[in-house]
Amino acid sequence: MNDRPPHEPSRRFPQPQRLWDDATQHTQSLGCPTCLERDRCGGVHTDAGIVDCRDLCSCKDKSKCDMVCRFNPSLFVARMREVRGLGFENAPRVPANGVPDLPMIVPFVDHGYRRVAALDEPVVALSLYELINLATGKPHVTSRAELADRFRFTEGATIVVSGVDKDSPIERWWELKERGAILAALKALGVALISTPNYSVLTDVPRTDNLHGMKRILLAWTEMAAAGLPAALHINARTRHDYVRWGNLIAERPEIEILAFEFATGCGRGERFDWHVAQLSALADRVNRPLALVIRGGGRRLGVLRCHFDKVSLIETEAFSRTMRRRRAYLTESGRLKWAKFPTLNGAPIDDLLAHNVALVRASYEAESPPVRLRPTSRRIRRAANGNGEAVQPGLLHQVHLPGEARGVAPEPQCVIATAKP
Repeated sequence: MNDRPPHEPSRRFPQPQRLWDDATQHTQSLGCPTCLERDRCGGVHTDAGIVDCRDLCSCKDKSKCDMVCRFNPSLFVARMREVRGLGFENAPRVPANGVPDLPMIVPFVDHGYRRVAALDEPVVALSLYELINLATGKPHVTSRAELADRFRFTEGATIVVSGVDKDSPIERWWELKERGAILAALKALGVALISTPNYSVLTDVPRTDNLHGMKRILLAWTEMAAAGLPAALHINARTRHDYVRWGNLIAERPEIEILAFEFATGCGRGERFDWHVAQLSALADRVNRPLALVIRGGGRRLGVLRCHFDKVSLIETEAFSRTMRRRRAYLTESGRLKWAKFPTLNGAPIDDLLAHNVALVRASYEAESPPVRLRPTSRRIRRAANGNGEAVQPGLLHQVHLPGEARGVAPEPQCVIATAKP
């Protein structure tokens, strides 16, 4: 195995779940009580056997460490200055811009390649980083007609702009000097909603890096809201204390009306998925005023989240990505959504395939039952010994949100035997 570069952590955790923070299962690390950021951080509670989060900075050459870490003092000071410290309290106040009326399912359109006709959808979601030339900082289009033609949707459609992406483009957004002008251009294009970049809050880095990422999310949100755009504050969090901290901020600032969250990567893994769903639900309950939520991934928990948020919209990316790979959606007799190979001629347009997939995926979600609140339980679900850590069978069937799990349950479940009650 090749060694990592000297500016990257060299310590490896082959079981990343050991770094999941859970104060109900693990004690606080020994070094946390004396930490300067203890009140903001809340401490680290993991099964990783670390003295404190500074153990997670294991770079061989700490002078070249590119994390927000005190082991590289000059860079650490510069990163603190760029966000004016790690506290939320000095972020500018902005006016409320309202909450747009969005449907439960919003199809994502990444580009217009291999299509010749406009996708006839009332609401579409686009990537922030496909609207902007990140090298020049200029929008790719200057009018609504150009935008609709570039992505092949109807000119009158409502536009949602998602800030979720990989680290490279979201870091480039932070480096742009004229973000205010870019946001003004997006407002002129008639963007109905924009979500902030999802700056990373990783589990294998010092907590100062997490706190810095969360502060950048907040500052990006204030810039978007100050430009007059309805903006969704992306909630990235590593610990329950992070969620409490976000909740306190939202409760104190009524101008924050919409939240965003992304389940498609680390937050959607194994039992941590439901942990994040529970934390988001608890946050909404603590704020105690109507909040809207826009999510990417996590569609099988839409019903649960709708119990706690006033409105929930899913930016649905699977229909587009499956269409690009020439897959066609269909429903089994049990109502399960499946995908079949659908080869097309070389160079043939795929407009009909995309329209079909978008419509059928939406129908599969809309056919689910109304939201049902899960019953809390302290009983742990037995995990199967497989690569994904998924359970063969839930421990208590009555605690499963069956409509939300429809895509994950086989038509003929194994290991389940129905018998009459004696």
